[in-house]
Amino acid sequence: MNEFDWNLIRSFVAVAEAGSLSGAARRLAASQPTLGRHVAELEAAIGIVLFRRGRKGYELTEDGAAFLERAIVMRDSADALTRLAIGREERIEGTVRITASEVVATYVLPSILARFGEAEPGIEVEVVASNEVGNLLRRDADIAIRMVQPAQDDIVARKIADLPLTACAATSYLDRRGRPQTRDDLVGHDLVGYDRGEEIIQGFAQFGVIVDRHAFRFRTDSQVAFWEAIRAGNGIGFAQRSLAMRALEVEIVLPELPLPALPMWLAMHHDVRHSPRIRRVADFLYGELKAYSAG
Repeated sequence: MNEFDWNLIRSFVAVAEAGSLSGAARRLAASQPTLGRHVAELEAAIGIVLFRRGRKGYELTEDGAAFLERAIVMRDSADALTRLAIGREERIEGTVRITASEVVATYVLPSILARFGEAEPGIEVEVVASNEVGNLLRRDADIAIRMVQPAQDDIVARKIADLPLTACAATSYLDRRGRPQTRDDLVGHDLVGYDRGEEIIQGFAQFGVIVDRHAFRFRTDSQVAFWEAIRAGNGIGFAQRSLAMRALEVEIVLPELPLPALPMWLAMHHDVRHSPRIRRVADFLYGELKAYSAG
């Protein structure tokens, strides 16, 4: 025997398990003559009598019983390959809870999750706008998108990218106040900054420019309010370059200004990393956010 139709094995196993052609025919939705022919072809191919035919149906011979053990393994392996091939078509259902920063949760995730909904309509998503990493440890969320690498031992994290930051302002503001040509020009402009946070003040200090919180005409520690203030024309601020490039009413200024990048990480609790549902969402988010970070 050099080769034979794999369907012969499937038919043989069905007849052996059902004990008759009629039972196997119902199981496989095939005709009895077809199954009888398959059994005969298999016996001829391997040179072994597999069944004793009688009024009570098909009874395995000793050789047939030994052959059945191997045939079941082959049948199950073939079924596993079939499931693997159609795995993308199997529905995965349930809820996945995602936590992300205010800006990412408000301006980045909605469009990404709309596309995900088209691909996986059976998965519901919940989005929490928060910067706390600890909520993964409390299992308040399944997946976290963070701008800092989680350090907890029970968290599995994958770096997505380093998001470039840029200075930007609304076109309406720049048309009114002019466009800065050098970094020193920034001091003469209205600026959007943090209320209590000192990250921007420290950034100016690195450029050798000393400012205090009163340099910012508009101050807020809310990321959403910060970005909306820039869009509304309150002055020049600093934001993710990918976000600024997508806003038609906003222009990037001083593109060569050396600003630190903002690392983006995708994290999940160690206990849920093998969940097919959560894994599907995590892989989709990783790919989409990677594309977002590239501009």
